[in-house]
Amino acid sequence: MQGVPRRSGAGPIEVARLRRVVAAVTFSLTIFISSSSGASASTLSIQVQGNHLVNEDGQAIRLLGVDRSGAEYMCVTNHQVFDGPSNPTSVRAMASWHINAVRLPLNEDCWLGINGVATGGAAYRSQIIRYVRTLEAEGLYVILDLHWAAPGANQPTSQWPMADADHAPTFWRSMAATFKSNHAVLFDLFNEPYITTWPCWLSGCQATYDDNGTTVTYQTAGMQQLVNAVRSTGATTPLMLGGLSWANDESSWRHYEPRDPEHQLVVSFHTYNWNGCDNPTCWNSTIAPLATVVPVVTGEFGENGCTDTYDDGYMSWADRHGVSYLGWAWDATDEGWNCASGPSLIDDYGGKPTAYGVGLKEHLAQLAAASG
Repeated sequence: MQGVPRRSGAGPIEVARLRRVVAAVTFSLTIFISSSSGASASTLSIQVQGNHLVNEDGQAIRLLGVDRSGAEYMCVTNHQVFDGPSNPTSVRAMASWHINAVRLPLNEDCWLGINGVATGGAAYRSQIIRYVRTLEAEGLYVILDLHWAAPGANQPTSQWPMADADHAPTFWRSMAATFKSNHAVLFDLFNEPYITTWPCWLSGCQATYDDNGTTVTYQTAGMQQLVNAVRSTGATTPLMLGGLSWANDESSWRHYEPRDPEHQLVVSFHTYNWNGCDNPTCWNSTIAPLATVVPVVTGEFGENGCTDTYDDGYMSWADRHGVSYLGWAWDATDEGWNCASGPSLIDDYGGKPTAYGVGLKEHLAQLAAASG
């Protein structure tokens, strides 16, 4: 998630509640929404078919869920992978929101066990594999996201402009080899590119990371290289690719779409109320046309200030256009992460929503009720 301005916010707005109710009642369910309780891990399957994702029965589905933040940062300096519970009880709390998918941000160095991270290699991988199984046992699809990556001996402790050529292809070959027989996962190849050109996005280039006095110029891995890394293992997993400007600019995604022999590519779109593409005019001109030819998954969306007005508007728009969405973030740490500074969807891991998170929870409940 791109940096969030911190400010205290107002509570939920009743007018937004009314709009959600009306939208849920009038929304025509032309796309099947799978239940989080009706599918077992052994039967879950997802793939791209035309401009839809389809399940094990060939039915078009949307991924509606949350981002479970934590595994991208805790492992760097702590002897643990998650910043809260990851047991079946905690997953059932997530599923109670009527979600059918969880996006799991990961750390490149922790998965590979390099550059002196506190919890890495086999210890990290085994916990991620276990958690994926736990999520799937509750009928949830899983998006595995390369969230933090860095070149050379640099530890990934923040978001870099693009995946690095040093380690990211190795990460994806390892990830694909691990999960290629699991047909309930998707791979999000790089969280939020903020390089400046589409040729660089596709084919790689020299990029510069500059943060708090640290400046590093490095060779990036382009999306084509990452697609090739996954496919070299024989994995046919659907692949999500976010565009420029922190995955908020998808204007040239189709023109620079990588070659994929499996034809399993998905647009990954992130939208917050402080982004450039944060309004229906932009969504209608860039995202809606994409959604007619390729699946679009909003890997992250949200707003600051403990309100849910922006989310309400975006979910209603996405419902009308068959676009998937996952809210940022299912995170309730003890370190001041809340809806004012987050955004965080929850006050605790039992699933109590924040004033911001209540919007997503209520909207999904209304969709589930409307679908019967």
